[in-house]
Amino acid sequence: MAAHLVKRCTCLLREAARQAPAMAPVGQLRLARVAHKTLTSSATSPISHFPGSLVELVEKEQAFTPYTENHVDRLIKKAARPEELLELLGGSHHLDNNHAALVLIRLSHLLSEKPEDKALLIQDARFQQLLCLLNSQINSVWHGTLSRLLRSLYALGLPRTSKELQSVEQEVRWRMRKLKYKHLAFLADSCATLSQEQHSQELLTELLMHLERRWTEIEDGRTLVTIMMKVGHLSEPLMNRLEDKHALNRAQDITVPHLCSILLAFARLNFHPDQEDEFFSLVHEKLGSELPGLEPALQVDLVWALCVLQQAREAELQAVLHPEFHIQFLGGKSQKDQNTFQKLLHINATAMLEHPDYSGPLLPASAVAPRPSALDRKVTPLQKELQETLKGLLGSADRGSLEVATQYGWVLDAEVLLDSDGQFLPVRDFVAPHLAQPTGSQPPPAGAKRLAFLRWEFPNFNTRSKDLLGRFVLARRHILAAGFLIVDVPFYEWLELKSEWQKGAYLKDKMRKAVAEELAK
Repeated sequence: MAAHLVKRCTCLLREAARQAPAMAPVGQLRLARVAHKTLTSSATSPISHFPGSLVELVEKEQAFTPYTENHVDRLIKKAARPEELLELLGGSHHLDNNHAALVLIRLSHLLSEKPEDKALLIQDARFQQLLCLLNSQINSVWHGTLSRLLRSLYALGLPRTSKELQSVEQEVRWRMRKLKYKHLAFLADSCATLSQEQHSQELLTELLMHLERRWTEIEDGRTLVTIMMKVGHLSEPLMNRLEDKHALNRAQDITVPHLCSILLAFARLNFHPDQEDEFFSLVHEKLGSELPGLEPALQVDLVWALCVLQQAREAELQAVLHPEFHIQFLGGKSQKDQNTFQKLLHINATAMLEHPDYSGPLLPASAVAPRPSALDRKVTPLQKELQETLKGLLGSADRGSLEVATQYGWVLDAEVLLDSDGQFLPVRDFVAPHLAQPTGSQPPPAGAKRLAFLRWEFPNFNTRSKDLLGRFVLARRHILAAGFLIVDVPFYEWLELKSEWQKGAYLKDKMRKAVAEELAK
């Protein structure tokens, strides 16, 4: 304990010396700041770099560093293979201060798309040597690097028994009051998304407590929106405080790009602010004249977000569903264009199903026909098991349909039609208005119930909760509005089922409950 305190004191004294600008010549201070910008940008983390991400906020930070970039820094930055980084441990290279941490961050980035190589890396003797080196100098790692380091160790899959991982987590605890707010948020997001171990969840609880207490430290709107989107859903008190922080109190100063970011963040989380009417009045007022001038894909994103939050107005729906507007996305080959068109399908469905007085226009029938890519996706383990169980439950192929692509832009895991006695009907024989190209011609008999099976995977939910993200709340609303009863199959319930008999009984029970709830209305 005494040794650790001595190390801590040494670290704090070193930091104090670094942060005393009056004691350093101006020329040296400026040079140090430029050097650190180059160094921090060289060691990227394994997480996505979409605009407004916490990764971007942390990595763009310009912090003070005590020396200019050297040869080892450049080698770390340029390394394209893990082997190049591990070779730095031998020969004449001297890894000092932050180097071990930066190497680990770079390794995590290089292996982000190669999970099979992570286990081999952890067993490599040089990797273990690197961890030992890190452990010996952990209290001299800079704050920003420390936050990215912990995220990288989680991403590399270090076992919870790793003393080096525990050492980094403990160092975070020691420094928690000194870390910037954005670092705390970055760390909280790392604990929530990359590790489900008890030790990381305990650290997450501490981080959230600090975020709740220090929320007034947020200085700009972009940071506010990013933190709200990434970690706000982890704590209701935090989300409420973040909400109280540009939207309504500074309504006159809010910019359209900032408002767009807030709206998209709310839609992703399906978050409805306490002062909902006032907030959306502000949104419509600001976007009224600005929407047509925005980039087309952003216009679609914004109207889609309003659909998720049940706040879209007829004029906004008409603006993006007009033929002269949506034609630019028909037949798009890029992933971005396909994603935008998928949202147009959801907007079209909102106009059809949730706006009974909507006067048009709508997408043409040829546009809402499901594309091959709608079903051309990698099958998940839950999806495969559910399909196999459903096949056994149905018995005959004409008693239900699997993987049903609707004209609303959503794919049902399965569809069945039950008569008034709860018996299966040949679903393809009857009219199906949810299909772009219906196959049946007979109207369903009186009292018939159409059921949709919808599976919900782990990524469909807000972190640490059983609340669906906004996209999937919209899907569920549309399927209900289309006349279905829904059989929800969330991953956390399915994982509890061990035998085929249990899985079949579970689905039967879900079907009975869905019908019973409908009859009880």
